[in-house]
Amino acid sequence: MRYLPQAKKSREEMMKVIGVDSVEDLYADIPKSEMGFGFDLPDHQGELAVERYMGAYANQNHAAPDGPFFLGAGVYYHHVPSTVDYIIQRSEFLTAYTPYQPEIAQGTLQALFEYQSFIALLTGQDVANASLYDGATAMAEAALMAQRVTKRRKIVLGNDLHQDYKKVLEAYMSNFNDVEITQGAPDDASACVIVQSPDFFGNVHKYESFRKQCDESGALLIVVINEIISLGLLPAPVEADIVCGEAQSIGLPMSYGGPHLGFFACKEKYLRQMPGRLCGMTEDADGKRGFVLTLSTREQHIRRDKATSNICTNQGLCALAFTVHMSLLGEDGFKDLARLNHEAAIKLADALRKVKGVKVLNDSFFNEITVEINGDANALIKDLAEQGIIAGYAAGQNRLLLAATEMTQDTDIEALCAALNKVL
Repeated sequence: MRYLPQAKKSREEMMKVIGVDSVEDLYADIPKSEMGFGFDLPDHQGELAVERYMGAYANQNHAAPDGPFFLGAGVYYHHVPSTVDYIIQRSEFLTAYTPYQPEIAQGTLQALFEYQSFIALLTGQDVANASLYDGATAMAEAALMAQRVTKRRKIVLGNDLHQDYKKVLEAYMSNFNDVEITQGAPDDASACVIVQSPDFFGNVHKYESFRKQCDESGALLIVVINEIISLGLLPAPVEADIVCGEAQSIGLPMSYGGPHLGFFACKEKYLRQMPGRLCGMTEDADGKRGFVLTLSTREQHIRRDKATSNICTNQGLCALAFTVHMSLLGEDGFKDLARLNHEAAIKLADALRKVKGVKVLNDSFFNEITVEINGDANALIKDLAEQGIIAGYAAGQNRLLLAATEMTQDTDIEALCAALNKVL
C-alpha cells in the first residue's frame, strides 16, 4: 500500500483541532529512549531515490532464512504453504473488513465460523470468538472477563508468564485503582489464576493442581498458550475456564512482530461475558445455510455500560490465513507438524548437553528450551549474530531461550554448537 503524505497545511489544521503544537507532542507518553530508529534520513527526495535509499537499509537485514535461527519467545519461525497466500486473496474473501452486512460477507463469515470451530476443538472449550488482536491482549481481556464473572479484582499468576504478556496485563490494569496482580496461590479475593503452558522458559505444565486451587477459592482458571502447535502433542486444556493465546504459528509469518492472531475460547456458561465477536450458522428464508454475527458485545452495538470490551474488531485476514493452513494440514498433519517441532527441540537439547559451558534447564518441553551458559547471554547473542547465527533470546544474565521448529535443520544445530564451543 502506497503512503500518501498529508500536505503541511492539512497537518497544521489537524493539529490545531487536536490541540497540539507539533507531531512530536502526539508521542509525549512514549519514553525518549524508545523514540527514533537511528536512521539518518536525507531531506526530501524523488520516489526512485527514496526506494533506492530504503532498499539499501533493507539489504542490511538478516532474516530468519539467511542462516541458523533459534529465536522464539512468543513468535515462532514456521513454514507457511504458498497456497495460504493464494487462497486468502480470492474474491470470496475480499469483502468488507468487518462483516456488518452478512448478505455480502458470507465468505468472510463462513471462514470465521470455521476458525472458531478449529479453536474450540484445539482448546477443548465450548465456544471461541472470531479472534482478538494478539496473544497478549487476548490474555488481558481474559483477566477482565474473569473479573466480570467473579465480581473480584485480584489476579494471580500461577507460573512464569511471558514477560511481554505480563507488561500488557499491568498496562490494562493500571486503569483501575483496586486491582492487585500477585504470584502464588489464589484466595477468596482472586478473580483468576493465569497459567501458561509451555511457560516462558519452555516448561510444560499440567493443570490439575491449578484447577483444584481455583475450585477451592472460587477463581477462574485461565490457560495461556503461546505456541498453538503444542496442542498437536499436548492435551487440550479442558480443565480451564478460559483458554487464550497466540496463533501466529499457523498461517502467519513472523512479520517483525505482527500483525498476529489472538485466540480466545471459554466454557459456554461464560459466553455472554466474552469479549469481541462471535459468528454463528443459521438458515435464510429459503432454508439455505448462512452465517451471521451472532454476538458482538461492544459499545458500538449495545449500551456502553453493557459492553464487555472496547475491542473494535477481530483479526479477520489473519484468522482466515490460520483457517486455510489448518484446513490444509488436517488433524493428522497438525499432529505431524507438532511432532516435527518436538523432535527438532530434542535434537537441539541433546546436542547442547554435549557443549562445555552449557546446561539445559528443562525437564520437559515442547519446541523451546532454556539453557544456562558460562558467560553473558546478551554478549553471546551479539557474538553469534556476527557469525550469522541468531542464537535465541536472553532470558537473564546467563540464560538463553532457544526455539527449534520444523524449519530447524541438523546443520543449523551443528553450526550453533560449533560456535558455542569456540566462544564459551
